[in-house]
Amino acid sequence: MRSDTERNRRHLIKAAARLFENSPTPVSIAEIAKHAEVSTATAYRHFSSVEEILHAFRAQVGSELRDFSAEQTTRGLVKLEAVSRKWVSLVLEHGGAMAQMRSHRGYLERLRESTGYLVPQAEALAEPLRQTTEELGLGDLGDEALYLWNALFDPRDILDLIKSGRTEEEAATRLVAALRGALVGWAAADRPTSD
Repeated sequence: MRSDTERNRRHLIKAAARLFENSPTPVSIAEIAKHAEVSTATAYRHFSSVEEILHAFRAQVGSELRDFSAEQTTRGLVKLEAVSRKWVSLVLEHGGAMAQMRSHRGYLERLRESTGYLVPQAEALAEPLRQTTEELGLGDLGDEALYLWNALFDPRDILDLIKSGRTEEEAATRLVAALRGALVGWAAADRPTSD
């Protein structure tokens, strides 16, 4: 990609993130283009919709999480906790732009179709989740472990916890503890019960 093309793309993504951080109303491509200091036509050459810009933004954040996960020297629950805490920090750093993404399709469906913005996030979490379930003697829960993580670490709910008075540390600690309980409970539901 040419340097000016890449620069325009980066500017559009940054402008969208800033606008969604502070805007209580929907944002248009024209507004994003104006804030990125490019023409609306240029914006449309890069992205066909506001949703596509948000997907690109979310993929960048997911890539940052994936890189953080790859750098960790720990494993299992300790690594999962570090990666989850990093996610909470990224959500707080990027705020409202992180909470804008909603899909009418379920998480597992999008994950199994390798929806672009979910891939780096899943890559960041797959190994720590697998190691954690192994450490806890639960077996490999596969994509369902990612599903549970996603349900608990939704950016809107993280922001809600912080707005309700929890600190970043408190929110992350409780979410990781809830995830551990959810993983245990999920695995237990697969075990046959004795009468």
